[in-house]
Amino acid sequence: METLLGSPPIPQKPAARPARELADVVHRHGDAFRQSFPLSALQHRILNAIAHCRTADLGGHVDACDSCGHQGISYNSCRNRHCPKCQTANRHRWVNDRLKDLLPVPYFHVVFTIPDALGPLALQNPKPLYDLLFKSVGSTLSTIAADPKQFGAHIGFIALLHTWGQNLLLHPHLHCLVPAGGLSSDRSRWIQSPSHFFLPVRVLSRFFRRVFLEQLLALAADRKLAFHGRLAGFADPKAFASFVNRLRATDWVVYAKPPFGGPDHVLRYLGRYTHRVAISNHRLTQIADDHVSFRWKDYRDPSQPKIMSLHPHEFLRRFLLHALPVSFTRIRHFGFLANRVRVRNIALIRYLLGQQTAPSVTPTLSFHFSTTEAPFPQDAITDDEQPPQPPLTVPLQPSHPAIPCPRCAVGRMTRRLFNPIRFPLLNSS
Repeated sequence: METLLGSPPIPQKPAARPARELADVVHRHGDAFRQSFPLSALQHRILNAIAHCRTADLGGHVDACDSCGHQGISYNSCRNRHCPKCQTANRHRWVNDRLKDLLPVPYFHVVFTIPDALGPLALQNPKPLYDLLFKSVGSTLSTIAADPKQFGAHIGFIALLHTWGQNLLLHPHLHCLVPAGGLSSDRSRWIQSPSHFFLPVRVLSRFFRRVFLEQLLALAADRKLAFHGRLAGFADPKAFASFVNRLRATDWVVYAKPPFGGPDHVLRYLGRYTHRVAISNHRLTQIADDHVSFRWKDYRDPSQPKIMSLHPHEFLRRFLLHALPVSFTRIRHFGFLANRVRVRNIALIRYLLGQQTAPSVTPTLSFHFSTTEAPFPQDAITDDEQPPQPPLTVPLQPSHPAIPCPRCAVGRMTRRLFNPIRFPLLNSS
């Protein structure tokens, strides 16, 4: 057996690793794709992170038992939120943090979608357009719910941005998880919405369309939108106003799903939808020289999953359509679930619902929105999806304190870090 200071061991074969990975597509076709398509610095960084994730390039650690000699090796993750291998831990952490916020009431799932005609504008202006989507949805749900003609309550909800459809084309929409009820205006009682019905989707759709388009015109008037290429004509206010009028004449899709059965169903839902990326490794079925194939669900014919094959360059182009701006917040909390008031409001609501005694919670200071990051069961990924790598040749350094050996239970595991291998950064110009 090689010692820790000699040649490190070959990593053991991980369990349940997908047969194909997005990183394999980048390794096989990434260089030719970069030469064929001009990429932004952000897109270069995303491909670079995915290619080197959980490899010796990013470093890692080796655990070795001082009794039986058992060794295990783990490579560092890239931690890029667009990487399909780096979301499981963040998702579990986020879901666990939400456990304390669950209320003993039904929850509704409401989806807001913007028309496809706004896709090119969103690609050129992702931050202002996606911020506007969040603000418009927040205003729509809060205003309509507070209307006495509906059920006249101050509601709270979580909104999650997804920008993709199953075919990887741009399809920006918000998934909203909404407790079925809200606080009265004087905060003295909980107003329950009907168990089978939240708010009328036609009213939501029309209000959402009006608010979004009014604010879109305001962004253009304030010159906060960029118009390039085939959108250059929109720099003329009259041309842009005509475009907005056409959008105003179309129906905007708002969809409300039936309520969940209980908090356990809510948690399972959250685990499926949070921290998703455009495509998971488990959906890939074939990577060849001339095509990449993956499973997808055609909602016009949802009887069974289908297989779509794309040229590798088109596959990577579609994947990069969903690159979010740096530091963009894609999971946000609204109403009584906003971060700065959530703890106090949850305590009050549970008291009103008879779950606990009168609250004595001091509100904490925090940001208004939380800063974090669909529907295939096989999209779930595990933390042990580590690709096999060649033996390491980098020096080891002492690190964490010893833990019991998982094999012999007698010895102690000594953990040593190894440094990342230096690799040339991709051209970000």
